[in-house]
Amino acid sequence: MTKRTDNFHIALLSAYAVGLHGIEALIPTPVPWLRIGLANIITLTTLLLYGFRAGMTVTLIRIFLGSFLRGTFLGPAFVLSLGGGVSSTIIMWLAHILFKRLLSPIGLSLLGAVTHNIAQLFLAYLFFVRRPEAIIIISPVILLLGTITGVFNGMITGLIMKRVTESGRQKTADF
Repeated sequence: MTKRTDNFHIALLSAYAVGLHGIEALIPTPVPWLRIGLANIITLTTLLLYGFRAGMTVTLIRIFLGSFLRGTFLGPAFVLSLGGGVSSTIIMWLAHILFKRLLSPIGLSLLGAVTHNIAQLFLAYLFFVRRPEAIIIISPVILLLGTITGVFNGMITGLIMKRVTESGRQKTADF
């Protein structure tokens, strides 16, 4: 593939991520801040297909455009999303590099989800809550839900990767 084609695909994947982010905001949840993280499917797929730079690009475009569209730019939701998204993208990339043969997309997604949650809990404490007991009380719920959604998103990513690699249209990135 040419650089121009890769750039087009990364732009398209970024648009998918922003779209999923927006659609997910419309899904009613039992708790206002609870999200499935569907856009992370696109981030992980991009990481696996195009590498770290492309994965981080998709993450940042999704966070910035998503926050502009939802009216949360530079607010608490933006700060938490940025911290969680950047840290989870880095950890998924590092885990893929270090444990390429040991971790499936499910394992990578699970690591990303838990990292995302821990980063958000840390940032919530650091900038907004400042009550350790509140963070400790909510942590098990957030981490459990993050684990469930991480596995789900990893399963979907695995299906996407299987389809893409079987079609022969794209090889996975070697970072």
